[in-house]
Amino acid sequence: MAKIDLDSLSIEELAGLRDHATDKLFEKVAARRAELEAELEKLAQYGKPPMKKTESAPAPKAKKSEEAKEPKETVAKAA
Repeated sequence: MAKIDLDSLSIEELAGLRDHATDKLFEKVAARRAELEAELEKLAQYGKPPMKKTESAPAPKAKKSEEAKEPKETVAKAA
């Protein structure tokens, strides 16, 4: 990379250089993000076990804390 004598640049030239560097950085980040997202899509097929169509997933059980929150019916005794 060519060295730039920043001290010799005017304010306008420095601002233009900053803007150009910022634009280039955003372009490179966007390109890399697209590469990584494509790679993640490829890897996603290995992250999930295949579901068999004949088997169904069991229903989730209520946690004890959830059971305790549910009001219980009380039976009044006849006197």
